[in-house]
Amino acid sequence: MTATTTHAMPLTAVSPGRWTTIAAPEWNNPGGGLWGGYAIGLFIRVLEAEPDAVGEALSLTLTYAAGMPAGPLDIRTRRLRQGGSIGVWEVELLASGSDQVGVHGIVTLARRPETPAFAFARMPEAPDPDSLPSPIMPGASQHYGASAFERRTLEEFPPQASGDSYTLAWVRSRNGPMDKARLGMVTDNSAPRAMYALGRTIMTTTLTLTVYLHATSEELAAIGEDFILVECEGRVGGGGASDERSSYWSRDGKLLATSEQLAWYRPLARRSAE
Repeated sequence: MTATTTHAMPLTAVSPGRWTTIAAPEWNNPGGGLWGGYAIGLFIRVLEAEPDAVGEALSLTLTYAAGMPAGPLDIRTRRLRQGGSIGVWEVELLASGSDQVGVHGIVTLARRPETPAFAFARMPEAPDPDSLPSPIMPGASQHYGASAFERRTLEEFPPQASGDSYTLAWVRSRNGPMDKARLGMVTDNSAPRAMYALGRTIMTTTLTLTVYLHATSEELAAIGEDFILVECEGRVGGGGASDERSSYWSRDGKLLATSEQLAWYRPLARRSAE
């Protein structure tokens, strides 16, 4: 076995295409179960450690089939195809010793060539992050996304029903410079958009999340530990499913990543009067 520590995500190679890790309790959601962003970062990290993988993460589509516990986890990797520039991998996350897949991912890796750049999207106007408060919530720094990222915004958490789901927030890493894995994790750092319609009366969980990592590793290294801007909005919800889309910007206006997410929601069960 070969053990590797990758930014609080220790990986042990068991055999070709088989890995183990231990998810620390601080990656848990407040309500229990691992934060979805943890799986995104882990999938990128394991392919960075995979000896047969070529290139850097370009896109990921994750399906969250079941809630995952903190503690020992098994990871399976499988190369589906390798071309001259593009490789496609399948990654699965399971509770240790289980044969039931908890999170399934398809990850595209690429050798990034030099090509002419263009941009149609424009970064929205946003207040300077240093002018915004750093939220202080008891225990928040020990759980899920807040253990990895500092978030500055004027919105409150949990959000109230407001009729408008559009938000802007500045986010930066608490434990190292921005890289592919951390950028991927940020894509699951915003509150569910259904809360902006229905408030705190619902339970919600991610079903699928697709991330497009436009920035190269070199461009992310230039950001270091600075803030990036998260632009997020929801469009529709009904029949238990709601969507959201997000864009992630550097201070100088470069679009670093985009994401699309489908979440499942349902009303909270009412407690009967005693």
